[in-house]
Amino acid sequence: MTIAATARFEFRLRPDAKRRIEQAAELVHETTSDFARTAAEERAERVLKEHALRTVAPSEFFDQLLAALDEPAAPNASLAAAARRARRAVERR
Repeated sequence: MTIAATARFEFRLRPDAKRRIEQAAELVHETTSDFARTAAEERAERVLKEHALRTVAPSEFFDQLLAALDEPAAPNASLAAAARRARRAVERR
């Protein structure tokens, strides 16, 4: 079932912008209204998707993350061994 497009949306624009939109619409064989509506709908979808991708975390989580970054964990045996190997490899060059 198709929903009829009955809502209206009007805006003003500079004459040169109107001419460019009309030229572009003609190139793709669309009416100016269809061209402008499609462009506005596509941009709205892009903006909404970009904003939906943002992750919101509680402030406590953010505070804990910053505290953890400020105080790195003590190195374990594997990390210390890897650092020694890396240091020796760099010194050989």
